[in-house]
Amino acid sequence: MGNLSNLPNIGKTLEQKLIEVGITTPEELKNAGAENALLRIRTIDDTACINMLCALEGAIQGIRWHDLKKERKEELKQFLKMKNIPLTPLNK
Repeated sequence: MGNLSNLPNIGKTLEQKLIEVGITTPEELKNAGAENALLRIRTIDDTACINMLCALEGAIQGIRWHDLKKERKEELKQFLKMKNIPLTPLNK
């Protein structure tokens, strides 16, 4: 058990969003997976996009999101496209 914000890429704001959707520990995040966690966050924040998804994946892997493998980043983009989620947040 531990604070989500101790993971790479997870600041206080993203930690709070995760807690709001019922993900309260690093283990719960790993069990949920980045894609599922993002879908849950989108129920409360429709601006969640590829950057947040990569941040979640990096946190799960224990690395900065910039260091994700190119193939994994592409898989995450394809996931968003399949779910009809914009890659970038829509301006409100």
